[in-house]
Amino acid sequence: MIKVGLFVRLEAKPGKEQEIENFLKSALALVDKEPNTITWYAVKLSPSVFAIFDTFPNETGRDAHLSGEVAKALMENAAQLLAKPPTIEKWDIVAHLKELRDLM
Repeated sequence: MIKVGLFVRLEAKPGKEQEIENFLKSALALVDKEPNTITWYAVKLSPSVFAIFDTFPNETGRDAHLSGEVAKALMENAAQLLAKPPTIEKWDIVAHLKELRDLM
C-alpha cells in the first residue's frame, strides 16, 4: 500500500533546462531498480522548473530513495545545473486510486 511520498522541485540555471530534462529521463533506469519506489514521475512545470513526485509503501522506502543513486547524482550535479538547491517535501498519502504494480 502507498503511504508516503516526495515532491522535489528543481529550478534550472539559465541554459541548463535540457540537461536537467536529460538527467531526469536517464534517472528512470536507476529508480526502476528500487524495489520500494512504487511510482516515480518527473514533470516539467514551466520551461525552467521541473519536479519529481514519487511514492513509497513506508518511511523506510522513502529514506532508501533519498539516499539512493538518483539523489546522489542530483546532489553531485546541483551546483552546475540548478539555480537554487532543490526543495524536498515529504508527504503522507491519504488516498490513492490504485497501485500501479498491481496492474502489471
